[in-house]
Amino acid sequence: MAVYTKISKKEISVINKKFDVENFKSFKGIKQGIENTNYLLKSKNKKFILTIFEKRVSKKELPFFMKLMDNLNDSKINCPKPLKNKDGNYLIKIKNKSACIVSFLEGKDKKKLSLRNCFDIGKMVAQVHSSTKNIQLYRKNSMGIKNLNPLLNSIKFKSKKFINLEKFLKNNFKDIKKKWPKRLAQGIIHGDLFIDNIFFKNNKLSGIIDFYFAANDYFMYEIAICVNALCFEKKNSKFLINKNKVKNLIKGYESIKKISNKEKKSLNILCRGAAMRYFLTRLYDYTNTPKTAYIKIKDPREYYQKLVIHNNLENYNDYLK
Repeated sequence: MAVYTKISKKEISVINKKFDVENFKSFKGIKQGIENTNYLLKSKNKKFILTIFEKRVSKKELPFFMKLMDNLNDSKINCPKPLKNKDGNYLIKIKNKSACIVSFLEGKDKKKLSLRNCFDIGKMVAQVHSSTKNIQLYRKNSMGIKNLNPLLNSIKFKSKKFINLEKFLKNNFKDIKKKWPKRLAQGIIHGDLFIDNIFFKNNKLSGIIDFYFAANDYFMYEIAICVNALCFEKKNSKFLINKNKVKNLIKGYESIKKISNKEKKSLNILCRGAAMRYFLTRLYDYTNTPKTAYIKIKDPREYYQKLVIHNNLENYNDYLK
């Protein structure tokens, strides 16, 4: 979440007229995240999140995200529920941009995950996958490995920090594409399960947020994203993989949904692909985000380290032992 588009009481007044809920009394920008503009809205008795859609989200794909969150709520998955306005639509316009309001999910993200937390996350991911395989919705993964080439070509390697990375990235990208698995089990995945998108309340998993990268892809690719995002520890300035966290993540997942041998064999290349994706998106944001944006930019060098670690691993058991 972030703030690119500034709003005032004028926009809040317009929103109040469009929705059949208690009038919103206050609003506050939310700095975390990098994709869309987000505000916390408060009425007398409730809280909601206003999202104004920015750069990477296509307008025509927005109904997919709204319907997905609605369907997941129907399946008892704890995630934000989009509100329909008085006209029965999920989406409204704010400053000529599409926007929506979703319910506020209680809890907050954790700075550090325990092994039990990792087990519970794996379990919830499997519950989401079990629910989405029956949902009749489809969206191509815009951040899938086959779609990253334009992003790679758009990155400016002028910064002294990243001047020697271009060859490394292009060689790795070519190798990952060549070895990318075919015909794995797939369905709708969350696609961006970072620690700040997972909420806990009283140390218990309370739900997941930010479905705006959700798409149809391999279920195992979701696990690879989680390994990258949730199963590393930072010691001094170095990132190290925590294999006990990987083990508990997978145990939690398999308590609901079994992973096939073919999927297990693909873990390393999928982890490399997921690390490549986040390395590229962070590099792009680092070199292209305007300094005026109210946003916290994430350091891309983290994913250079993680990609190097994955390059030195090979099979499924390398992640567990």
